[in-house]
Amino acid sequence: MPRSLPSTSPDLLWQVRTFIYRAFAETTQPPDIRDVARHFQLGREDLEAVYRELDNRHAFFLEPGTLDIRIANPFSAVPTDFVVEANGKRYWANCGWDALGIPAALHADARITATCAQSDAPIEFTVQNGTLAPTSAVVHFVVPFSRWYEDMIFT
Repeated sequence: MPRSLPSTSPDLLWQVRTFIYRAFAETTQPPDIRDVARHFQLGREDLEAVYRELDNRHAFFLEPGTLDIRIANPFSAVPTDFVVEANGKRYWANCGWDALGIPAALHADARITATCAQSDAPIEFTVQNGTLAPTSAVVHFVVPFSRWYEDMIFT
């Protein structure tokens, strides 16, 4: 039987967000929307309202025109040039900043590989015991933080 809580209840929103982030951490991907609906006993309309509200609050980013989660910072549901190996799993990050965010979110050591956008040269970072190993690499942000949500895919 579907829940009677309003779909934009702050408690429900954060429970769903936590469920989604836990799935990313455990599996490297967001949960199937049917699993979320079943877990929270939500009908399609209520779940859509929850997802839209979480997207509006920038808790995650939906593929335009869908309910498919593309980004739940620092995790990406689609392959990117920023690969993070941690806890025996392979995650995708959305950018260099998020690549550093994954080991922080997981409280794990990590090996990060990326490709320089300017030269296509490979870049590698190591995070151990919560510390980034010394590197000469530089992370450059093309878009100021205040404008990231104008185009999350490009940013």
